Formats: sequence, C-alpha cells, structure tokens
Amino acid sequence: MKKKKSTVWKNTKICKKIQRHVHEFEGSTKLAEEGADRHNHRFAGVTGQAIRVGKSHVHVIDLTKTDFFNHFHKLKKIVTGPAIPVGNGKHVHFVTGQTTLNDGHVHQFKFATLIQEPLV
Repeated sequence: MKKKKSTVWKNTKICKKIQRHVHEFEGSTKLAEEGADRHNHRFAGVTGQAIRVGKSHVHVIDLTKTDFFNHFHKLKKIVTGPAIPVGNGKHVHFVTGQTTLNDGHVHQFKFATLIQEPLV
C-alpha cells in the first residue's frame, strides 16, 4: 500500500516555495516613568516575510514581548520602513513605534533590523 504524504508536509513544501526573506531584530525601549520607577525594556525577535511596497518592501512585526520588569509590554503590528541598502546587495530596515500600555505607561522605541541572510 502506497503511503500518502501528510497535509502538513504539503503545506510546508508550498510555504518553502513562496517564502520571502525575514530579518532578526533586537533593541531597547526608551526610558519611561520617573524616580525609582524609571526603567526601560529589551526585546528581540524576527520580522514577518517581505511585503512588496512600490519599488521596495517592508516587514510586519506581528507580536513580540519585552523582557519583564514587574510587567512587560508588547510590540504589536509594527510595520518597518522600506529597505535601506548597506552594500553588497544587503539591506536593513528602520523601525519606530510605541509599545502597548501596561502598568500605566508606554515606551517609545527606535531600532534598525539586522542584515538579512548575513552568511549568503
């Protein structure tokens, strides 16, 4: 009897054919609150796949949580800026935004993604 390929395998195979590049990122939020409560958070993650916009592309950061300092924040539905060439056919993206509200405050952030496919 011939064994059927699972649906999961078929879907994985399809995804591999249309997979577009992603970027890793890491950063720190700006300081928030005053006095003894003044603090920031760190975060890291991977963007979604490239989305063509005009002659460039952007990426979406669907959901990333910050580190924990009696609370955490989320970076949610953040869209990067367009590609910024850095030489040798590589690029990064600039990202600005604001975390979700938690513990009565938000944090602003600015960072650049890491270079896509660094070993290629």
